[in-house]
Amino acid sequence: MKERTIAVVSAGLTTPSSTRLLADRLTAAVRDDLDGRGIPYRVVVVELRDVAHDLTNNLLTGFPSKELAEVLESVVRADALIAVTPTFSTSYNGLFKMFFDVLDDQALAGKPVLIAATGGTERHSLVLDYALRPLFTYLKAVVVPTGVYAASSDWGTGAANLHARIARAATQLVDLLGNDQPTVADPYADPIPFENLLNS
Repeated sequence: MKERTIAVVSAGLTTPSSTRLLADRLTAAVRDDLDGRGIPYRVVVVELRDVAHDLTNNLLTGFPSKELAEVLESVVRADALIAVTPTFSTSYNGLFKMFFDVLDDQALAGKPVLIAATGGTERHSLVLDYALRPLFTYLKAVVVPTGVYAASSDWGTGAANLHARIARAATQLVDLLGNDQPTVADPYADPIPFENLLNS
């Protein structure tokens, strides 16, 4: 069976960070699911704070450094992506946006993506559907139905609910990953001639 590569992108700004903690929990759940199905895999973790200066320089010059180019390539070549950001002003943070801005807008086409975010309060959980999901839809990725948002309370009394959401999202990602067929059919691959549309 083909080995799958999972890229994990974490946009946390501090060390340690709840964003990286959530990324690690999601990765562990995906690993467990892959192990359970006997699917071989490897995981590549990208901490965006480590390439923050390179991202800025790339936006200014249009050219990535060698280190950033390798990071971008690892994400593009991965079979699936776990993307996690802290919530800033009800959206993803600037570092997260910069990273996906420098990717070609076709680079993630058809790639399964698990989206996740952290924040101080449950009130910002809509960041998943109003910011992250539209971003990856624009990039033509296949976003799993369950996004995972972790508020501060989820690390304490809400841990059981968070664990259930993580497990569900991980299963959905692996369901897509385990499918050897293309995850998205190209709707323009075999267009109907215009004159046939008029006759129908």
